[in-house]
Amino acid sequence: MRKEIVYFERSGPENTVETLKLAKERANELGIRDIVVASSHGKTALKAAEFFDPEKNNLVAVTISESFKELGWSMKPEEKEQLEKRGIKVLTSIHALGDNVGSAFTEKHGGLTFERVVRETLYRFCQGMKVAVEIVLMAADAGLIPVNREVIAIAGTDRGADTAIVVQPAYSRKFHELKIKEIIAKPREP
Repeated sequence: MRKEIVYFERSGPENTVETLKLAKERANELGIRDIVVASSHGKTALKAAEFFDPEKNNLVAVTISESFKELGWSMKPEEKEQLEKRGIKVLTSIHALGDNVGSAFTEKHGGLTFERVVRETLYRFCQGMKVAVEIVLMAADAGLIPVNREVIAIAGTDRGADTAIVVQPAYSRKFHELKIKEIIAKPREP
């Protein structure tokens, strides 16, 4: 099989529409109906709903955990309500690849967790790749996506979307079963 990967010159929200368009095209080609999108405040998820109708697709928006509320990164109740009214499932939970109890100990005592090693490895691709893998693990753990068929994960760098992949999901505790099947799009530079 020969497939094209789109590489954006730079990361960022200006790539959102093109990333969603490419993800939709590949989802149609593969018959994928489960879509996981990172969305801190709902804007990217609402844009994704323009491409992936929540009545025909299982559209899951994964938000950043409440532990980041003081930084202004957490989704507000009215933002969540807007997504849910649109038929988008919303998941807010602990990060699968960090910011958990292990992270608290490494901040205090030093060292590395396995999650940190995986996270840093995925960052070598781009921030969106790390987030795309992480949101798939989180959505699988919450039972919002199946683990027996491929899904599309869409994420980005800071805001918007600039990365899309085809993934065979897994639960966090079965991380070794997760497979990145295809890269649809990603930025070349941060």
